[in-house]
Amino acid sequence: MRLKTKLVVSATGLTFAIVIILSLLFVGELLRQRVEQTAAANDVLAHEVLLMTRQAVESGLRANPPSDLSDGALHAAVTDALRNNDPLDDVMNAIVRYSPTVEDVSVTDARGVTLVSTDPDAVDHPASHRTSLESMQTGSILYQTRQVFGRPQVLDTVQPLDRNGKPFLVVHVGVRSTFLKNSYQPWLRAAILFALLAAVAAMIAAALLANIALRPIEEISRQLEKLTLQAGEMAALPPPQNKSDGDAVVRVARTIDRLGEQMRTKEAGYTALQANLNQMLDTLRDGVLLFTADQRAVMVSDAVAYFLNRSEGDLVGRRLEEIFEPETALGAAVLEAFASGDQVSSENVTMEDGRQVQISLDPIDDGLGGGSMGTLVTLRDVESMMQLGQELEISRRLAAIGRLTAGVGHEVKNPINAMVVHLELLRSKLTGAGPEAFGGAQRHVDILANEMQRLDRVVQTLADFSRPMELKLREHDLRSVVGAVVELTAAEMQENNVRVIVDAGAEPLAVRVDAELVRQALLNLLLNGMQAMPQGGALRIRIRRDHQFGVVEVTDEGEGIAPEVLPRIFELYFTTKPKGSGIGLAMTYRILQMHGGALDVRSNADPLAMDRGTTFTLRLPVAAGAGEPRKIAAGAAGRRSVGEHV
Repeated sequence: MRLKTKLVVSATGLTFAIVIILSLLFVGELLRQRVEQTAAANDVLAHEVLLMTRQAVESGLRANPPSDLSDGALHAAVTDALRNNDPLDDVMNAIVRYSPTVEDVSVTDARGVTLVSTDPDAVDHPASHRTSLESMQTGSILYQTRQVFGRPQVLDTVQPLDRNGKPFLVVHVGVRSTFLKNSYQPWLRAAILFALLAAVAAMIAAALLANIALRPIEEISRQLEKLTLQAGEMAALPPPQNKSDGDAVVRVARTIDRLGEQMRTKEAGYTALQANLNQMLDTLRDGVLLFTADQRAVMVSDAVAYFLNRSEGDLVGRRLEEIFEPETALGAAVLEAFASGDQVSSENVTMEDGRQVQISLDPIDDGLGGGSMGTLVTLRDVESMMQLGQELEISRRLAAIGRLTAGVGHEVKNPINAMVVHLELLRSKLTGAGPEAFGGAQRHVDILANEMQRLDRVVQTLADFSRPMELKLREHDLRSVVGAVVELTAAEMQENNVRVIVDAGAEPLAVRVDAELVRQALLNLLLNGMQAMPQGGALRIRIRRDHQFGVVEVTDEGEGIAPEVLPRIFELYFTTKPKGSGIGLAMTYRILQMHGGALDVRSNADPLAMDRGTTFTLRLPVAAGAGEPRKIAAGAAGRRSVGEHV
């Protein structure tokens, strides 16, 4: 069977099933309405009988009052009044005679004994149990169908006559289900016939519409083949091998598969390109925004948040005037540059907080002479450029020192070894000749030996600094790395009255680092912070995530670093401490560079400033696949004071 035929048959069958279901619901709703109408009509008849019963009791008791006030005398008087009341008997017989569905009408006492009835055999006998017509009225469609068209039975409509809040007499109107079925059959037969005709009509209409709807598939198939095949390839297509090969639907499906394969190939290339572009933008310190011709942002780098104090996710898709507010200096400058329509290169703007920002606008031509496709906006922080230049200069100096020390250490250490050997020989000869032989020359020999040992230690330090390090990268929770250093320095911090406060957050922060080297770098910073506070104080450590970097901030309350000294603190052998070696910060800087991270510092040396002190900021790349927080090794979390709790 051709696929087109299968589709037509499936559509027709589905339509038939839907119409049949709707028809059944329609017939069921009609049955419910008829049952409700029957119940309402019988309820009216029961109320009429109840009214006549009340009148019969009242008139009978007035004419023949009970002999005494006992219940038995009252019951006998009521029974006699009902049985001798001709109007009540006429109403009950008229209901049975003229109503097409009523089987009988009766009145019973509170115990269920029939007092009067249109069925003489039922008088003075207990009334039989019957299904309530009201319960059938509230039942489901299936239940109603079973009650009406199932086993013949009598359904009861009940109306009580109360005395002192309790039923005294009860009116029963019996409805035979057979009468209901005979009454419902004419319209039910018409409804079913209508439903079948509707189903057949719907099937025919569905088949016609399906054929009409599938006719354009041939044209769609030809158009798709033009997209996927060249003219030569189309001519080389093999002829259909069987009937299904010539089916238009099959050809369309195969052509769509070829198109999907081509799209997946293109998508893979675009995905790789987008990943590379996103990675490049994430590492840029410049804010980059790409606007379409209608001035709507379609690409925003992470660094834009630094200039606008808004996350990049809130900016994508927004218009130019929604991103840059004209009330701000930066917004006014960008809007003015857009209004001019010209290229802008490195225009300096001073923001409200004093930062210097360079703005560049580069219109993108469509290459066809049709105008601009969009505009690329670049925001560059002048201070960040200067800081980057300083980092490059420090890296250049460290590299130069490394190359120098690698050669100097080798060239100096050999002569030192020879000098040490000969100095030991000279010392042994002086010792054998006695101190008086050379007039105290032994003291000068000892001084030379000590100085040569000190020179040897310096050369060894140079060699260690310039020696290549082999990184053992593993995935670690940055909180656990910091926690290990805090535990290591806890005792020394307590001795110097320094409280270490760690703010690590509740979620793990996975980084791929050499934990031993990073602990060494952190140890240098913590000890520097402690030494900067000789009278004690608080040393705060904050761990957080900044886009693709894990960040550790170490802040002390010391005297701060003078502005003229700050640019040189990462230079090898530069120190302001009397007993400092000048190697710790240089080594820390080198460790961060080897991990692809960064080390920043800011300091305030003003004695009157509230934020006096120094803050070192370490940045380490987060581990691959750590986009969402996940559990790794347990580490120090939350905030605690080492000086008090460790």
